[in-house]
Amino acid sequence: MTTPKYDFRQFQEELARLERKVEAEKPAKPVKPPGKKAAAMERMARAREEFLVLRQRHDLSVADVVAFFPEEEGIAYLQNLIAAAGAKSPRKRKA
Repeated sequence: MTTPKYDFRQFQEELARLERKVEAEKPAKPVKPPGKKAAAMERMARAREEFLVLRQRHDLSVADVVAFFPEEEGIAYLQNLIAAAGAKSPRKRKA
């Protein structure tokens, strides 16, 4: 029974393969955490999205929406509703 020859070149190839594997698993750059303002804006955006989903699911009124958002955004939301209602033209009845 003969033993396979394990030479230095084979060892180098296996070592290089392991190094490439470790390098591929490491992230390139550490992710910088967002600042306080960015984190607050992200939380507000997430809360806004969740509220809009709840609004549709539970059929909340316009007053609930206006009370939830800051005043400027509540007014903008109402303006969008009014514009959307005005854009719909009533259908004429056919004779």
